[in-house]
Amino acid sequence: MSLAVTTLDRQINNYLSILNIRQKKALLTVAKTFAAEQENDYSDEFKAELDSRYEEYKNGGKLVSEEEANKRIRNIIKGKTKK
Repeated sequence: MSLAVTTLDRQINNYLSILNIRQKKALLTVAKTFAAEQENDYSDEFKAELDSRYEEYKNGGKLVSEEEANKRIRNIIKGKTKK
């Protein structure tokens, strides 16, 4: 991961901590929209994971850390490249 991406990730995470629930849901919708635009780049498993996390979040689930989220994403991507 490049320094620029790491810096952007930190900036995004800093803003996440000050957003209210409505704003976080709006941001998640934007992220899902961007992911849908890149539909060919994401596996069905990845999209299912996003949907699952969104439902969990709506039902009061806690957000996972950036490290845990990146780990899950890497595992999904690795699974996609093995096919």
